[in-house]
Amino acid sequence: MSNSGKIWNMKEVYKKISGDNWTTAYVGSTDIGFGMGGEENSYTNIIDFITINAGGQFVDYGDLSTPRTGGGVSTSTRVVHGGGDVPGGVSNAIEYFEIAVKGNTTDFGDLTVARGRNPGINNDTRGLFCGGTDPSYNNVIDYITIASTGNASDFGDMISPALGGGSNNVNSTTRGVSMGGGNPSRSDVIQYITFSSTGNMTDFGDIAAGGTLLNAGVCSSTRGVYGGGNGGGGTNQMGYITIASTGNSTDFGDLAYSPTEGLIGISNSTLGLFCGGEPGQTNVNKITIASTGNAVEYGNLTTRHSEGAGSSGSHGGLS
Repeated sequence: MSNSGKIWNMKEVYKKISGDNWTTAYVGSTDIGFGMGGEENSYTNIIDFITINAGGQFVDYGDLSTPRTGGGVSTSTRVVHGGGDVPGGVSNAIEYFEIAVKGNTTDFGDLTVARGRNPGINNDTRGLFCGGTDPSYNNVIDYITIASTGNASDFGDMISPALGGGSNNVNSTTRGVSMGGGNPSRSDVIQYITFSSTGNMTDFGDIAAGGTLLNAGVCSSTRGVYGGGNGGGGTNQMGYITIASTGNSTDFGDLAYSPTEGLIGISNSTLGLFCGGEPGQTNVNKITIASTGNAVEYGNLTTRHSEGAGSSGSHGGLS
């Protein structure tokens, strides 16, 4: 019997057998994180999830409409995925699912420009999809109202054409920040927008360790942390910024597994998870965002999700 479309009570536990190990997660809780799509030898449309404070094995949640990369934004009740590299090109599709309803995505609308590797940033109201490739690099920022459906509108431009992975951006309730990327060389630029207005990004500072792309971001409401990426080869470095201020990043520590790029970033107000990445990773690493230090191993994805999109119901952009 399929569970697709079932509405789960907040206290009801969904259990899934994986080999000999049982995994549990509260479906409908705001403390839930998602890894969506990605590419590892071939594209995937798998959406899997984890209860962030519990750790362990990710569990299958549903599917995107087609295998793709792309960017993700979310509130405490809804997750929206936009754009992405697809077999043979790039996509402008935006689709969504409600966190309390386990199953596949539903059509939301279209981006203004089809593109891939376009990270998302958001607060409670607005979701933005930034930069990407179409297939050349672009600096387009689109925005949507997450609670509604419809096509995206133009928000402004990034400082320079840039791409991320699926999740190298971080946010507070008022400000969204993009960290690094490619334009087309590796970029050390950190730039930001204010959600309440529209307009171009503003310079924030630089990544102190130098240019990187395909890195991932996690955040609380006050601090953003980037991890991994390609700085001339895979790296396991992490650095952090204080979102409300401007300035260069500061060293945070190192990822626990081999140097990697194309990770997925997922976070709640306390913990940050760096998931998957190249080459062929399914590992999940955890940090405590408010402190500094090296990451520790925390579980595994259900499948390889390099350059996939990450999101959660309790990240730093939500009040």
